[in-house]
Amino acid sequence: MKQKNQQLPDSKLNLSRAQFLKVGLGGLAASGMATAAGVCDLTPVQPEGPFYPVDTHIESDGDLTRIEGATISARGQVVYLMGLVQDQHCQPVESAVVEIWQACDTGRYNHPGDSANPNELDENFQYFSRVLTDENGMYMFKTILPGSYAAGPGWIRPPHIHFKIQKRGHFELITQMYFKGQEHNKGDRILDALSEEEKDNVTVELKEPSPGMDPKAKKCRFDITLRAV
Repeated sequence: MKQKNQQLPDSKLNLSRAQFLKVGLGGLAASGMATAAGVCDLTPVQPEGPFYPVDTHIESDGDLTRIEGATISARGQVVYLMGLVQDQHCQPVESAVVEIWQACDTGRYNHPGDSANPNELDENFQYFSRVLTDENGMYMFKTILPGSYAAGPGWIRPPHIHFKIQKRGHFELITQMYFKGQEHNKGDRILDALSEEEKDNVTVELKEPSPGMDPKAKKCRFDITLRAV
């Protein structure tokens, strides 16, 4: 049973309330996670990776495209990322902590472990954020499309965003989200470890923005299913 699109929270980004209320799911299709009435497929677990932020006590307002006090926005394709957090019974999970971290548009992480990466850091990109789901289980971020990068000999990681979701009474979930049509999706060792159905559940389609969003931005929906204890 697919979940109906729901109203997004109005306090997760540095947008005016009037502007935010214009930003809806706008007909985005649910990600096809539910397979039977009252049963939703769990989002597959994927590796945390080596670049989880060293310091998470940083600005985490849901908008990764602008650092507080900066006059310049991050480089790259702006993406509004939104979705529903639910349990295996397709019930929305309120006040779940949703964290994301990712590379900037050049494909580099702001992490000591990525210091050998020759790609340039973007000092105007936030790299990490944390929000809470609202009473309907919805979350939202404003970020950029991350770049690809070499992960080893013959292995280029495709654009992806890391997720960690936590809520008391539920098992913690760490996963990754990908974008349809990226040339390095095929052959990625982490993505290829999933079944075809699981790949579909963690791969999103970029769509045109809704009214109230940046006109040059894209939007996508990534629904997440946790296992309740």
